[in-house]
Amino acid sequence: MSTMLDRLQSIQARDQELSEWIAKPESMQDMDAWRKLVKEHAQIEPIAQQSRVYEKLIKELDEVKTLVETESDAELHELAVEELKQLQAQKEKLEEEIRVLLLPKDPNDEKNVVLEIRAGTGGEEAALFGADLYRMYARYAERHGFKLEPMTQNLTELGGVKEVVVVISGKGAYSKLKYESGVHRVQRVPTTESGGRIHTSTCTVAVLPEAEDVEVNIDPNDLRVDVYRSGGHGGQSVNTTDSAVRITHLPTGLVVTCQDEKSQLKNKEKAMRVLKSRLLDKLQSEHDEQMSQHRKSQVGSGDRSERIRTYNFPQGRVTDHRVGVTVYKLDAFMDGDLDEILDALTLKERTELLSGAEQN
Repeated sequence: MSTMLDRLQSIQARDQELSEWIAKPESMQDMDAWRKLVKEHAQIEPIAQQSRVYEKLIKELDEVKTLVETESDAELHELAVEELKQLQAQKEKLEEEIRVLLLPKDPNDEKNVVLEIRAGTGGEEAALFGADLYRMYARYAERHGFKLEPMTQNLTELGGVKEVVVVISGKGAYSKLKYESGVHRVQRVPTTESGGRIHTSTCTVAVLPEAEDVEVNIDPNDLRVDVYRSGGHGGQSVNTTDSAVRITHLPTGLVVTCQDEKSQLKNKEKAMRVLKSRLLDKLQSEHDEQMSQHRKSQVGSGDRSERIRTYNFPQGRVTDHRVGVTVYKLDAFMDGDLDEILDALTLKERTELLSGAEQN
């Protein structure tokens, strides 16, 4: 515990130092550096606050322990023993909370999300399920005050989703949605099924942290930009000008298209945001493979071939296979009420991190 106390005291000192520095007018002369310090302060301030509470609690415990050892009055001694038990319980609870706060943070947790949904096996039914997932995430974003911005979408004539890419913006968006990467399986009677048979279809979801400009440096010479006339599903014309954009990153072969906007410039900007995020994801995936022994968690490896969840409509249930949790409120879940399962995934990751930290 002395090691933890030493670390908490160090964090308190750093918190005080940052508080004093960012309050000075001269600290804002370099705005990039100032923002980094403000971000660091926001990350450690909750730990510093709990650290002060912990120090105060330790002092109270020492005082009550002394009272228990020295008090001769039987009634007062009994009261002191009871208070000691309560304070020790508070100490254990607070230590657990502090251990969680001290866990290494995923550097992407506070970022926006690039979320991609693609229809898998199942034809039109898979595309219709993709549309259901799109609405589910849109409702989840709305419930949590996140902003959803479509980047590109490829729809079927029945309103299904062959592919859709959106950016979900808001504080902690990636920390909430990062577990959604993988294969989502649906079991239900399709609207296109006349015989009433239950079909199984799949969609693949990819969740990427949106890349910041400083993280991915793209050489313009590595890009091929093609423009063409956009069109809707079924050959329906969306625009009569060459506003659609296709960007190919030549070194990796990554291709991003965008045709949602009437402006070619806006489509290019959106396509570049998606391309940067895919490049960052590729770099991080390659790094994770090289450093696999340091992977933070097996809750969601991010492997998009991993079947992570089943949506069974006849039984009205959703089962997440990574944590073995089943909820029997499918309608609410499809309306964006994902918190029960997402909280279970967060708890499992936290438990594994704590276990790893204790072993080290």
